Amino acid sequence: MKNIDRRHWLKTVGLTGSFALLGGLESMALDFPLRTNSADSMVLLNANENPYGPSERVRKILTKSFDEACRYPFRSLSGLVEMIALKEGVTKDHVVVTGGSTEGLKAAGLVYGLGGGEIISADPTFQAMLRYAETFKAKVHRVPINEAMGHDLPAMAEKINKNTRLIFICNPNNPTGTLLNKSSLLDFCKSYEKDAVIFSDEAYYDFITEPEYPSMVELVKEGKNIIVSKTFSKVYGLAGLRVGYLIAKPEIALNLKSAVMANTNILAIEAAKEALRDNEFYKFSVMQNFKAKSLIYQHLDDLGLDYVKSHTNFVFFKTGRQIQTVINEMKKHNVLIGRPFPPLNNWARISTGRLEDMETFGQALKQVMS
Repeated sequence: MKNIDRRHWLKTVGLTGSFALLGGLESMALDFPLRTNSADSMVLLNANENPYGPSERVRKILTKSFDEACRYPFRSLSGLVEMIALKEGVTKDHVVVTGGSTEGLKAAGLVYGLGGGEIISADPTFQAMLRYAETFKAKVHRVPINEAMGHDLPAMAEKINKNTRLIFICNPNNPTGTLLNKSSLLDFCKSYEKDAVIFSDEAYYDFITEPEYPSMVELVKEGKNIIVSKTFSKVYGLAGLRVGYLIAKPEIALNLKSAVMANTNILAIEAAKEALRDNEFYKFSVMQNFKAKSLIYQHLDDLGLDYVKSHTNFVFFKTGRQIQTVINEMKKHNVLIGRPFPPLNNWARISTGRLEDMETFGQALKQVMS
């Protein structure tokens, strides 16, 4: 879905600002099959997955694509690159397709961390790039998040020095779900992109409900030293197929391509193409995510637990108890929740799931917390 189309749709359904009244969404409900878990299965709310995907259209394409599985994916990949370039408003030379966005994160960690390069990031945040870079002797400066549970951009700026090669920004942030003020983010990127390449991880961008909130792809178009990563794992429901992409100016993109190892496969490529065409499933996923988050908030409010309002498909809440204990107790009730995110070891991350999953979560949490 093109960004301009997305903005218009968000305004149409009222998914803006403080979100919308749920009744407004119900009136525009889309007709999709709501698959349910079996009674004895584990409820998986620990990995920020979309339980409704892949869409029916994508499933049909996957079946049709098996005859092409004997072929190398190069020809098919060029078609996906063209579609991504069109969606993002860039040329094909700006696009790097990866085996999931994590592969793109690691490629950047290798390119900019190799040989003792320094990387700056928030803490806690998504660690894949940082830990991978550290295996190649990179030095990572982890800057604690601020009181609002978001990136402390001024403190991160203070860490910039002549050895800084990359600044990693996960926005919205994982695990806190916070969204940077758009003006502050733009000012930061424009102020420091000449000091170090800035990496904007936008895995959860599709769940942002501010229709005018910019992707940092806009700065890439201006020739800034920015890398943006996006994924088909979340709103499109293709986490198991492993396909994501990076957007960067051509000279940076070419450098990143040299570090990519996990090229994606032809089934994932064809699935991603169809996912980009399937705007109705995109809308459905965003709506279901909104409903699920509303239920999570309700359960947490009922228990008097603090939480961070989320711009993603998960909610970060304060248990007040050691997180591993809570994880183990929830598992006894057939509910898996997110892993520890030190140093916030008395906070838990709960992914959105099917609406019935949210009820199961609420019942389990009530028992565990009592």
